[in-house]
Amino acid sequence: MENFIELKKDEQEVNLMPPLTWAYVGDCVYELYIRTKLVNETKMKPHALHIEAIKHVKAKAQAEKLNNIYEELTDKEKDIVRRGRNAENHHLPKNANVQDYMYATAFEALIGYLYLTKQNDRLKEILKKSLD
Repeated sequence: MENFIELKKDEQEVNLMPPLTWAYVGDCVYELYIRTKLVNETKMKPHALHIEAIKHVKAKAQAEKLNNIYEELTDKEKDIVRRGRNAENHHLPKNANVQDYMYATAFEALIGYLYLTKQNDRLKEILKKSLD
């Protein structure tokens, strides 16, 4: 996934960002990945695309995806996940339990971190594994 908008921060600056910033970006990157995959692989109409995308981007699904790939993560990636999971978020989930929401935030933080640090090959690998 080549970044079409160039981030002007280096890895050291990204490392200093709050984990919720990584998750903020990761949420968007993951949803765009899912939507693009659905458009590429199906002939669904927009409403059906939306319904199908929600199955992948809701907190419970993201928490499960993180659980499924966790053992394949590097120590650095596990640290990113830990920081994302433990980030103090004052937003209470509307349609998820708190634990699923914390792990979904951790998953999004990992995706966002990989994107922001331009680790595109690893990002693609993680995204693909998350759907296997």
